[in-house]
Amino acid sequence: MQLLSPASNSRGVDEGCANAVLDTVPMVMRVIRQHLRRHRSGLTVPQFRTLCNVSTASGLSLSAVADFIGLSLPAMSRLVDGLVEKKLLTRKTCDEDRRHVRLAITPRGEATLREARDLARRHLAEALARLPASQRAGVEATMQILRGLFSGEVAEEGTDAAPAVAAKK
Repeated sequence: MQLLSPASNSRGVDEGCANAVLDTVPMVMRVIRQHLRRHRSGLTVPQFRTLCNVSTASGLSLSAVADFIGLSLPAMSRLVDGLVEKKLLTRKTCDEDRRHVRLAITPRGEATLREARDLARRHLAEALARLPASQRAGVEATMQILRGLFSGEVAEEGTDAAPAVAAKK
């Protein structure tokens, strides 16, 4: 992965930190994706992310999930069709506006999501176990800081765009 060039202006420290996040998060996500592809129980990464997102707030609209995942409405609708067919999600037409579709995760979807998350968590734990305890604590503290920092931005988008990174321990 090509690292972004460090900033050379007066905001160099802030931009250096931003570059570190931009360089590291995609690499970590690539490892998670690779692991999910090997052990995903038939889920694609977008399907996994969709289940995560819907599990955080039942009743999300199809458009909100499409926005979160980064897919067009027709592509999201096809993805959701597959999850409904596998009985991992349900679709319900909104009573107030029949043009809107609300999504909910099924018990089978929760079990599938839990299994995929457990496999990913175990893989990450094995990788992180190679770090000294103080560095592992630092990684965990940093993740909590980042969650606190960015969860407000996600919340500003509205409840339909709730983050899919809710802590599930």
